[in-house]
Amino acid sequence: MITLIQQLLMIEKQVNVAVVQGVMISPCYRTLIQQLFVTERFGSSQIDDELLARFEKVTGKPVHHWLRRGIFFSHRDLHQILTHYEQGKPFFLYTGRGPSSDAMHVGHLIPFVITKWLQDVFDVPLVIQLTDDEKYLWRDVKLEDITRLARENAKDIIACGFDMEKTFIFSDFDFIGQCPEFYRNMVRVAKCVTFNQVKGIFGFGDSDPIGKISFPAIQATPSFSSSFPFIFGKANIPCLIPCAIDQDPYFRMTRDVAPKLGYHKPALLHSVFFPALQGARTKMSGSDPNSSISLRDTPKQIKNKVNKHAFSGGQATVEEHREKGGNCDVDISYQYLRFFLEDDAKLEQVHKDYSSGALLTGELKKMLIEVLQPIVTTHQQNRLQVTDEIVQQFMTPRKLKFSYGS
Repeated sequence: MITLIQQLLMIEKQVNVAVVQGVMISPCYRTLIQQLFVTERFGSSQIDDELLARFEKVTGKPVHHWLRRGIFFSHRDLHQILTHYEQGKPFFLYTGRGPSSDAMHVGHLIPFVITKWLQDVFDVPLVIQLTDDEKYLWRDVKLEDITRLARENAKDIIACGFDMEKTFIFSDFDFIGQCPEFYRNMVRVAKCVTFNQVKGIFGFGDSDPIGKISFPAIQATPSFSSSFPFIFGKANIPCLIPCAIDQDPYFRMTRDVAPKLGYHKPALLHSVFFPALQGARTKMSGSDPNSSISLRDTPKQIKNKVNKHAFSGGQATVEEHREKGGNCDVDISYQYLRFFLEDDAKLEQVHKDYSSGALLTGELKKMLIEVLQPIVTTHQQNRLQVTDEIVQQFMTPRKLKFSYGS
């Protein structure tokens, strides 16, 4: 049996090495094919112009450039969330982070930046789950170390600018034992999902620890407002979850279970995978610091990493590049600018100039360096303001600024 997780990995592999009639699929079609595979095979919906236009009409604000550019490309029930908002009904946001390292990289910011933007647009509460238990179960780490990493990652998350009055951050190890309602929902979810279903979704085997088998119920539980009675009281309200597409199997399971429990199905926003510096066909690795831009990197380190390791879509010589132009679809400097350069007109001009050969690879890399350095430096400055006391305040169960009836 092929699991959903394995299918997602197969899509990634097929798109990266696919051959059609002996011809390599052009990288310019890779993302499109990947997106179509996901929406066709897994039943999610493409974020199209009609949905973006409705988003702007309902909110009265322009959509985020990641939505315009297809970085968040797929959704489940976003229309229903917009209808809910249009009718003056509440919803909340939920996202998370598995704390696996001291230093997050710029790709880790993606779900938190979009979530912060969504919170500002809709003025809704947010819960952020730190799955320290998951990382303990899946990795060869000490429990004490993973607990420390959760607190360190919380500082990076808070540095994104979240409002303490609207945001609750929790670590599974610290919080679940304090909240009977959360645990009860965990058990309710666990009772609805059979071992065969979990194996089919996640590929667990006979030698896996039983903790892995039970973990999907833990990640599902924050989808339900009743898991946080100190925020929502007894109100049953829906949530919207921004996440990378590889998290979808967890929430497909959750959406299957929710109606059985009398809860709303969580709505989802899916993002594409963030590429490693060495190119979209490689993966970022914690053991290779040169595969990503760390949020701890100095301006000099950022410059060196981009100049030495960012995969280029340029030609072998300046003359050849001037003649043939560069390939933006594989060039990592351009791909990173799609994420971090907010000006659409400027990005379009970069694409035009690089594709024509008017802009050289070195010049494109210089542009990316100049975009990334202030983003990382500003983040570092914000993080310095986040004390252990502030982290504790964010992670203390408490009522937020919103009020809900029963």
